[in-house]
Amino acid sequence: MSRLVVISNRVAVPSKDASANQGGLAVALLSALRERGGIWFGWSGETTEHFTGEIHRAEGDGVTTATIDLEEQDIDEYYNGFANRTLWPLFHYRIDLTEFERDFEGGYKRVNARFADTVRPLIGDDDLVWVHDYHLIPLGARLRERGVTNRLGFFLHTPWPPSRLLVSLPSHKRLVEALFAYDVIGFHTEDWLDSFHRYVVDMMGGTFDEDGCVVVGSRRVRAIVAPIGIDTAEFEAAAVSPEARFTMERMQMSSTGRSLMVGVDRLDYSKGLRERFLGYERFLHNHPDRRGLVYLLQVAPPSREKVNTYQEIRADLDALSGRINGEYADMDWVPIRYVNQGYPRPQLAGIYRAARVALVTPLRDGMNLVAKEYVAAQDPQDPGVLILSSFAGAAAQMTDAVLVNPYSAEELADAIDQALSMPRDERRRRWQALIAGVRREDVFWWCDLFLGELAAVKVPVTG
Repeated sequence: MSRLVVISNRVAVPSKDASANQGGLAVALLSALRERGGIWFGWSGETTEHFTGEIHRAEGDGVTTATIDLEEQDIDEYYNGFANRTLWPLFHYRIDLTEFERDFEGGYKRVNARFADTVRPLIGDDDLVWVHDYHLIPLGARLRERGVTNRLGFFLHTPWPPSRLLVSLPSHKRLVEALFAYDVIGFHTEDWLDSFHRYVVDMMGGTFDEDGCVVVGSRRVRAIVAPIGIDTAEFEAAAVSPEARFTMERMQMSSTGRSLMVGVDRLDYSKGLRERFLGYERFLHNHPDRRGLVYLLQVAPPSREKVNTYQEIRADLDALSGRINGEYADMDWVPIRYVNQGYPRPQLAGIYRAARVALVTPLRDGMNLVAKEYVAAQDPQDPGVLILSSFAGAAAQMTDAVLVNPYSAEELADAIDQALSMPRDERRRRWQALIAGVRREDVFWWCDLFLGELAAVKVPVTG
């Protein structure tokens, strides 16, 4: 079995209890690295005055990590700049928030070259190399330039935007051409894959060969749909752990006689938090008899705090939640509990299990694993209801959720009413269908699917 080299912007530090503190992607990649052997390479999250390429190695629980420090300018231009102020909003259909700066792209190119220079000596002749996400799209091409002939895979964890949006990026063609250095590219949904195919055919004259690979000139790549899952068994176990039970009881004690609705999201404009609050407000307006009988716990830890857009989001949500609470709260009830911090996975599992409804309503999302975690945490005898945005990648798999258009306050208000009124038999029927998919297509299934495609590549790209 070939060794695995994982490359991503940030690296999860391995530990014997990683699943308690790491997200689903980290759990899967750490498991794959333990099984195959290999190394996980990326940015340490730390800065250095001058880039040296010095590698910080760590060993733990059968996994090796290798990280590098970046200069402050690298972080400003590559991470805060091109990755999160150009590609992130553009890939989430927010061209109004997209910033096009040459300095940003220069930093993006520079850091991808630095990654390639530093990781190149760590790659053995027969290693499988798996690059992750929009931060590192050009990395495969930079590795090819440095003589890497290994099988290279790339997975995009965000949506792929329609061509009419992507062409607004001055370097759009160069960015897509870089993807043809890889052997296999993975997307979460058919929609994102179709958008990629349409761009390649319409803008680059691409065709498809007899194996279904996309061909441009002499270069070919296999693009596949591989929807990521969660470590379902681990999360189901976490939901009945002592810590989860304590959290669930704590939530129930603080909300006696009231139905808990929960939202758990990074503080990001793509998550539709403003629209969620407005939909909930419309529900309270339309159903005065329900006031005092339900409340929303919104967990929203800050992210990318150095980007101005995210500072504006926090200020806007602080004001909006305060206005809604001021208008509708009573002396013994507050409609929104808005919390700007994260919680360990066992505590989250307990919160999910206590919640009668989960609101997972992003405006655009590559997948969204909160939806799957909520389902995995439910009591099979008395499960809650998942309200899910039609614009989340998860909606393609989770059709038994209550699907909504998050832009419509009326539709979201109606979905909340439907979820709170849903009989137990219907809740159980929907949950049983949802959990079957979450168990079947878990994160290890996803990992095996992608790596199986990559390992099957017969002739790696060499140009």
